Amino acid sequence: MQLEPHKRNWEELAEVDPLWAILSNASLQHGRWDINDFFSTGEREISTMMETVKRLHFHVNPDSVLDFGCGVGRLTRAFSSRFQTCYGVDISERMIENAQRLNHEFPNCHFCLNTVDNLRIFPNDSFDMIYTNLVLQHIPHREIIKSYIKDFVRTLKPDGLLVFQLPSHIPLRRRAQLRRRLYTALRFAGFSHTMLYNKFGLNPMKMSYISAEDVKATIGGAGGQVDFVETRQTPQYLSSTYFVTRQHHNS
Repeated sequence: MQLEPHKRNWEELAEVDPLWAILSNASLQHGRWDINDFFSTGEREISTMMETVKRLHFHVNPDSVLDFGCGVGRLTRAFSSRFQTCYGVDISERMIENAQRLNHEFPNCHFCLNTVDNLRIFPNDSFDMIYTNLVLQHIPHREIIKSYIKDFVRTLKPDGLLVFQLPSHIPLRRRAQLRRRLYTALRFAGFSHTMLYNKFGLNPMKMSYISAEDVKATIGGAGGQVDFVETRQTPQYLSSTYFVTRQHHNS
């Protein structure tokens, strides 16, 4: 039940401006993304990430990959030339419908709706790679974020690689998120989401963070190990990208 408001918010964003909701470039808001340019960003992102994987000397089998928070399949499509089977998961039914429509020519891409705080739709040891970027930061509750992280480790194959991004710190002045709070209050008062977005420039995106120490403890408790952390300071927050493998115990 905790995820129901979150799901509703993303259904509304998927209706009014799905590409901007996924990649929030201010100059391309209100439907100004070119669809080819949009998907090209996915190819560049995955190419850069896989180069980092190679530089760090990780070996990833090219069998199965999970794109968590796939939206319309921007990154799932990019994975399709690199992995035999690609799964994209999202909480928004509208996003999944768009992903299926826009990527029908990529038969190894499969898109799944997941509206709960776990990944029980997938068994243990399912994926050679799991990747998520600019997704966990929008989930409203830290315990739900941790639940997903634990299931990333659970569904990762013993020799697989998990790569995920999550802010590790948001400055105090950025935490109030008054525009999001105003959006929520006005929606509760009966204003339509299209009016709030199109006329007032409001949206319901929440920004969450978890300290690096807490993230590492969560991963370790789930049986994973953090092999590398890439940090980057943005104007809004300190972003951390974690490269995680399964713990290997000597018998």
